[in-house]
This record gives sequence, C-alpha cells and structure tokens, in this order.
Amino acid sequence: MTTAYWCVLAAAMMPFVFTLISKSTTPGYNNRRPRDFYVGLEGLSARANWAQQNCFEALPIFAAAVIIAHQIGVASQATIDQLALAFIGLRVLYGVFYLVDKHMLRSLSWFAAYGCVIALFVVST
Repeated sequence: MTTAYWCVLAAAMMPFVFTLISKSTTPGYNNRRPRDFYVGLEGLSARANWAQQNCFEALPIFAAAVIIAHQIGVASQATIDQLALAFIGLRVLYGVFYLVDKHMLRSLSWFAAYGCVIALFVVST
C-alpha cells in the first residue's frame, strides 16, 4: 500500500480524534442521545465538534483525488505521496487552529489543504 493510501486512512480516522476531544471536554455525554449532546456545546467542545464535521466533509474529495491520481498513473508516486502527506499535515494544523480558535490560520490551512486536493487532480492530467 502506498503512503498516499495510508494518508486516506489517516484522514478517515482524524474525525474520531476530534469527537473524542469534544466528548471528553464537556461532562454529560449520553450515548443513548448523542446528537442532543452537541446542541448545547460551546467553546472548545463545540469547536472540536465542528472540526470533526469538517474532517468528514473533506474526506470524500481527498480520497477520490488520491484514488484518481493512482489510477491515471501520470504523476510519480513520490508526488502523489508528498501531496497526500501535505494534506494530512495541513488538516492536522487546521484542527489544532480550530481547537485554539485561530480562525485566520484555520482558514489558511483549510485553503492550503484543499490546494493539495486540487493539485492531486492537476498532476493526474
């Protein structure tokens, strides 16, 4: 399995890190009614939940970009791997910036990570 494919797995696991943070930083989580828990969240717990949601939203396009880049076979494996690793690194930064409420840095890291996805498509042409 390539590094880029491992990055897809890492991206798929990332939301659960933020879920754990969200649920562990506010008491009162009820597994029988998990969605009710998120309604009243504020601060760090709310931001962790939002980061989790965005990770789920970013996953399909990233996974598609990696798979397409592999299937087309035009780009070198090193290029695909570097872009995938950059995406993961930027998404980790995105989450950290979300947690510490640095909205401008969060947005910049989001744009840069999305740029990696676009680059994966571009190198596949």
